[in-house]
Amino acid sequence: MGVIASLPEAVAELVRDGATVALEGFTHLIPVAAGHEIIRQGRRDLTLVRMTPDIVYDQMIGAGCARKLVFSWAGNPGVGSLHRFRDAVQRGWPAPLQIEEHSHAGMANRYVAGASGLPFAVLRGYVGTDLPVHTATIKPITCPFTGEVLTAVPALNPDVGIVHAQRADRAGNVQMWGITGVHKEVVLASRRSLVTVEEVVDELDPRPGAVILPSWAVTFVAEVPGGAHPSYAMGYSERDNDYYLAWDAISRDRAAFTRWLEEHVLNRVPAT
Repeated sequence: MGVIASLPEAVAELVRDGATVALEGFTHLIPVAAGHEIIRQGRRDLTLVRMTPDIVYDQMIGAGCARKLVFSWAGNPGVGSLHRFRDAVQRGWPAPLQIEEHSHAGMANRYVAGASGLPFAVLRGYVGTDLPVHTATIKPITCPFTGEVLTAVPALNPDVGIVHAQRADRAGNVQMWGITGVHKEVVLASRRSLVTVEEVVDELDPRPGAVILPSWAVTFVAEVPGGAHPSYAMGYSERDNDYYLAWDAISRDRAAFTRWLEEHVLNRVPAT
């Protein structure tokens, strides 16, 4: 499919209250603009999934979008805690937040299982941790061939998978390069998907090591220049380190966060 649409149109079509939504990105190509559009559209009771939730999930949680977070690490990278996340878990503001915690390997394998059409993934992991005690979606499984006790985790098939990439062509084929994390896996695992891109071009020229998501794997493509800010898009933008540092003080205080949200998200209308 890979239909070209505006960001507001794509989010309105894809993201419903109560949906399971994954916005993936590992330091690079994080779909921040899409997260802000979800906030603007007032979505609620979302189950947010991500290997490494950082400030965009902190913002979505603080805005009241989330009911549950499925993750393997959470923080403001290089700075410290996510204070809106902590406030929701510890004090239920602005709404109580359930958590389901895994390891990085467990989350990555759950996406791979989902993308492969399998019901669960098997890995050597979680040994020596207390995660299986606290997370119901981590179970022991015995290998039928060797008798070794391994760990099983259920496949992840989000209702909507959202990633950012460098570019797409007008047919909806997507091209990305650099640190691509689990971009491919989350798009293939999700029931429907949105890829925001720096630009839409007439033709995709070859790039060493580039990942191609064919148009049949993508539901919507939205051209959103700078859509990963404050993270970066290799070849297009640099990481805005000052933003991450400033976020720590903003997010510590509910009133400061609320003012920031009004000024920088709710009162900003993206180009259509």
